[in-house]
Amino acid sequence: MLADKRILLIVSGSVSAFKALALVRLLRKAGAQVTPVLTEGGARFVTPHALQAIAGEAVQQDLWSLAEEAERGHIRLARMPDLVVVAPASANMLARMAHGLADDLATTLLLATDRPVLVAPAMNWAMWAHPATRANMALLAARGIRSIGPNDGAMAEAESGPGRLAEPEEILAAIEAILAGPRPLAGRHVLVTSGPTHEPIDPVRYIANRSSGKQGHAIAGALAALGARVTLVSGPVTQPDPVGVTVVRIESAREMLAACEAALPADAAICAAAVADWRTAREAGQKLKKIPGEAPPPLELALNPDILATLSTHAMRPGLVVGFAAETENVVPNAIAKRARKGCDWIVANDVSGDVMGGAENAVHLVTAAGVEDWPRLPKEEVARRLAARVAEALEPLAATR
Repeated sequence: MLADKRILLIVSGSVSAFKALALVRLLRKAGAQVTPVLTEGGARFVTPHALQAIAGEAVQQDLWSLAEEAERGHIRLARMPDLVVVAPASANMLARMAHGLADDLATTLLLATDRPVLVAPAMNWAMWAHPATRANMALLAARGIRSIGPNDGAMAEAESGPGRLAEPEEILAAIEAILAGPRPLAGRHVLVTSGPTHEPIDPVRYIANRSSGKQGHAIAGALAALGARVTLVSGPVTQPDPVGVTVVRIESAREMLAACEAALPADAAICAAAVADWRTAREAGQKLKKIPGEAPPPLELALNPDILATLSTHAMRPGLVVGFAAETENVVPNAIAKRARKGCDWIVANDVSGDVMGGAENAVHLVTAAGVEDWPRLPKEEVARRLAARVAEALEPLAATR
């Protein structure tokens, strides 16, 4: 995807600078050419020798170097790349960018470039939360600077919170999204549901399905990569948020339905979540106790709302509604029947009797009005890309009729 793309990577002073080495590896594997620029602070955490060896290009460091200036010149270096990436972007670097300082090679390049810029902030959580940093980020965003992260997690100072550098894979995905070229879903809004729902029995127990959210989250990310504005309504999962996606976190099926309706209108809805069909009719206010010699307390179940059927018949029905059918037998016949019963446009059916739920791969059948397409077993990311491409194809003629 990044073949022949040139990235100018600025590494500023942060303990997470070591991740820049992994990012360079990923970029080169994707076909990109990487020119590294190392700040004085960045050089305290990663050596220019390591960065140069992995990038395969000379590391640029000194604004006042006669040799570097004669060889390239900082203005030509600023205009050369397809994208400038600052990873990690320290609080100091963000402040200097926001206020237009040009006191070293990195900030001079950032002030002189006319190319898109992506920053990946990394700092202590208190520095990230400080009003000065928030104001600097808002100012940069208003100027068109894009950002990825930071994530929430453990930090070098034995503290934890938002401020952790996005993972190299996440930064790569953001770079690919920016440089992807034509974006057939630009201007479209797509609603995606993902993960399980947890239906409480009492304050410590719940009813749920065995869903990891890997497929739904991959679909949301693939749609965003094609330019869509994606609202991802997610049950409890441990998957990282897809890049460029608005995530709404819920617990129960009723909360998921309310979040989906609040997200309308949408051009398409992809219902990939494994919603629990039932909930307890009466949630216990206190933990149900196991009493020796007594039978387990009875659980009276009630039907949960049918989110797919509701969206398929909604007054603000999306132009394309896609459901999922997780089956353990008669996969295609059950999916065909489900499509007719729910009133949706497509059903993506799969056999979940093996290791699909939580696994890395999936073999699906796409059921439409035109028939059934059998897709081979593929990584879930590839299933997501294929489905996103089909959604883009389907929405194009829908737009023409509006």
